[in-house]
Amino acid sequence: MHIKETSADRIFKAIAVLFVTLFALACLYPLVMVLSVSFSNETQVLLNGYSVLPQSPTLDTYRYIFVNSGTKILNSYGVTIFITVFGTLSALLITSMCAFSLSNPKMRYRNVIAWLCNFTIVFSAGLVPSYIICTNVLHLKNTIWAMIVPSMFSVWNMFLMRTYFSQVPYSLYESALIEGAGWFRIFWRIAVPLSKTALLTVGLMYALTYWNDWWNALMYVEKKDLFPLQYFLYGILSNVNAISSGRVPAGASGAIQLPAETVKMAVTIITIGPVIFLYPFIQKYFVSGVMSGAVKE
Repeated sequence: MHIKETSADRIFKAIAVLFVTLFALACLYPLVMVLSVSFSNETQVLLNGYSVLPQSPTLDTYRYIFVNSGTKILNSYGVTIFITVFGTLSALLITSMCAFSLSNPKMRYRNVIAWLCNFTIVFSAGLVPSYIICTNVLHLKNTIWAMIVPSMFSVWNMFLMRTYFSQVPYSLYESALIEGAGWFRIFWRIAVPLSKTALLTVGLMYALTYWNDWWNALMYVEKKDLFPLQYFLYGILSNVNAISSGRVPAGASGAIQLPAETVKMAVTIITIGPVIFLYPFIQKYFVSGVMSGAVKE
């Protein structure tokens, strides 16, 4: 049955489209400006400020970054990709198994365990105990695992997944137990397929955390071959800012002029570029997971 649109419906739809369009442009504006400044001439940016269109377009900034550190940037990309992929998969497995266990109403002391997990959110041990555990107990210093293990578990993500697992009817688990299935088989064959939405959401959170992380590298890594992308670019930016502000390293002579402002924007583009380009391909799987969760029985 076809429902005829009224003039009020058409006006409302036009206003909604206009609002969404303006909101999308507002979100796109900062990204376009960052991209424009990264291709601009440093002198023009300092004189005229930021603009949407490149001022005296040039590739000098990207040439400065890649010519001086091209091989190291590629190496740091590889380190970051490994950390993101392996860390996300490991964190998802650990978080989902813990959440599934705590969502089981038959598990003894599950509320006590959940309370202890929640306690760590409110009262954390602090930086010094974390450093001692990672360096003296786990011996992770100057290893790639130092950038994976500390971020492998999030209590907040665990509670999010536990809430979703709790919505799965327990009768499904009981039926599988009667058929002779073990709890790990139930988790892998029943709970996980019915919780794709939560897995995709939490997985995206973990992936962004690992991709943007530089703090663990600063704390635990001294080998330059293990520097992730974020920390390596942070080092380049710090050096440029130090030289541009007059804090020239010992032994250097003469006035050194480096594109500090455009380097900031170029570093931002290099950092978020892969995420922006990959998101359209990941989006269809994310939407598919959301829809499967919406129609789950």
